[in-house]
Amino acid sequence: MKKFLLASVLGVSLILLLAACGDDSNNEGNNDNSGDNNQSENNSNNGDSANSGDDSLLAQLQEEGKVTIGFANEKPYAYQEDGELKGAAVDIAAAVFAELGIEEMESQLSDFGQLIPGLNAGKFDVVTAGMAINPDRCEQVDFGEPEMVYGEGLVVQKGNPLDLHSYADIAESGATVSIMSGATENEYVKSEGVEDSQIQAAADIPATFSAVASGRADATTGTEMTLRMALETSGDDLEFVENFEQPDIEGIPSYGAAAFHQDNDELREAYNEKLAELKADGTVAKLLEQNGFLNNEVPEDITTAGVCSGDQY
Repeated sequence: MKKFLLASVLGVSLILLLAACGDDSNNEGNNDNSGDNNQSENNSNNGDSANSGDDSLLAQLQEEGKVTIGFANEKPYAYQEDGELKGAAVDIAAAVFAELGIEEMESQLSDFGQLIPGLNAGKFDVVTAGMAINPDRCEQVDFGEPEMVYGEGLVVQKGNPLDLHSYADIAESGATVSIMSGATENEYVKSEGVEDSQIQAAADIPATFSAVASGRADATTGTEMTLRMALETSGDDLEFVENFEQPDIEGIPSYGAAAFHQDNDELREAYNEKLAELKADGTVAKLLEQNGFLNNEVPEDITTAGVCSGDQY
């Protein structure tokens, strides 16, 4: 009986061994074909490389000499004027990528609220919009090191009929405020007591200005530099609230940086290395000043890791 069982076990083992050998041969062939197919797909769809987890995007961009950036047409960070891409974030990114051997920047205009989804969908390689680093966004993208620092501002109808000087004033008065979708100000005003029913979403800064000028909203808020520059071409029916009270809340002041897909560590680290060099030699400070930023350099002790954790503001 024992001999019979032993023979049976040996027979089954031999069959399994032969089957396994046959499977290995087939799998090798399948893996070879799969690799060819994957390579073909990657070559035909650049967007896939941003989401593949393969840190080959930097080499690809250097070989092509071109990087695709996403921006939201917001002065003075990134905007188009007479068909030309301009802005502080754009100029800094251009200088950094040039140091990496990438001379051409192709731009993709997007609503601000669609920049992160667009980046994660592979529509562009990096977001260059002076986007403020905050813990929520840090869960969705990886930011480069901070490039600039800025505060908030408030624009109202001429004469400031509701006497608004802070987010708290908006909350207490029941005033309506138009804010660009996806902007950090949406959360800032809520933290000061503004209700959802008081907030009107808008696609961009010109739309928020239009809402206030037409009386559909009582105020709009955004970064100080954005609002001041937009006012230069908005007419005489709006004014900047000069004695606006900066809210004492987490996230203010804001630190703007380039944003990268979370799988592209190699590209982000190379960007940070060259950015640090351009900060050290004064190039970044010069580019900020050329775009209207005065005293907007980031303190040396401020890091993206610190801002993402909520420890540094």
